[in-house]
Amino acid sequence: MSRHTRSTATLIAATGLVIGLAPAAGAQSVAGLPGLESAPVSLGSLSSGSAGSSGVVTLPVPGPPRPDIDAEVASVYPSPDEVVGVAQPVMITFDRPVEDRPAAEAAVGVRSAPHVDGKYYWVSDTELRWRPHEFWPAHTSVTVWADGHQQSFRTGDAVVSTYDDNTHLVTVTRNGEVERTMPASAGRDAYATYNGIYYNGWRDREVRMDSSTWGLAQDAGGYDTTVENGVRLSYDGIFVHSAPWSIADQGERNVSHGCINLSPEDAAWYYDNTGNGDPFIVINGPGDRFGAFDGQGDWNY
Repeated sequence: MSRHTRSTATLIAATGLVIGLAPAAGAQSVAGLPGLESAPVSLGSLSSGSAGSSGVVTLPVPGPPRPDIDAEVASVYPSPDEVVGVAQPVMITFDRPVEDRPAAEAAVGVRSAPHVDGKYYWVSDTELRWRPHEFWPAHTSVTVWADGHQQSFRTGDAVVSTYDDNTHLVTVTRNGEVERTMPASAGRDAYATYNGIYYNGWRDREVRMDSSTWGLAQDAGGYDTTVENGVRLSYDGIFVHSAPWSIADQGERNVSHGCINLSPEDAAWYYDNTGNGDPFIVINGPGDRFGAFDGQGDWNY
């Protein structure tokens, strides 16, 4: 697996181009938190002082010549002009398996204002990713070059949610200030929710949950139901979602199969007030560490 570290170069502010529109949109350290001893992310870096928030238009510096590769770029995420959370990696998908990974990495460039350093890594033969060593600063402007394609996106506020299994509470902060605290219930016993750093992915107002898709039949204690306000945290099916059936347990004990259960009101709030790429951190639980290459486990190595 290639984990070459690359430096990003700072975008240059366009001289004289100033507009009146800003980009849409307690420091703590995860080092030393139970279950996160080797986590590479410092939440103390989530300052809201931002390039772009001043209204200065930033333009990319032209990238250097890049080599041809044995595959074409099929997609780049985040999408052009999208506003994402501070844990969102850059995801580059190729149209076929890539044989020469170093050449593919050399054909890609990621630059930001303010400047951050990061690294490339592969999650499959067709998907290359890049993320900063620490969470993006809030309101960062990012430009991605990939095999002749160029697009830009921005990060919004630093919205960070933490579920603490000692208290059974989810605490949501925005730029270091506590915005909401919500009673929750996580995975019970054999289904204990993994400790580690997740981030928000795909979401829908109604999500069908079928335990047979991961090997647990209904007659063996499984389920097949539809939940409201579901936000995916992992490819293997961990969601934050509404769970009216477990309100009495939320804030008290863990009763789920791994998901983070919230009341209908709190789940609707989480759905409406967080976005793609916003980090969700689980600490102090009995579960193992969240896998690095689950698909949304990018920050756990």
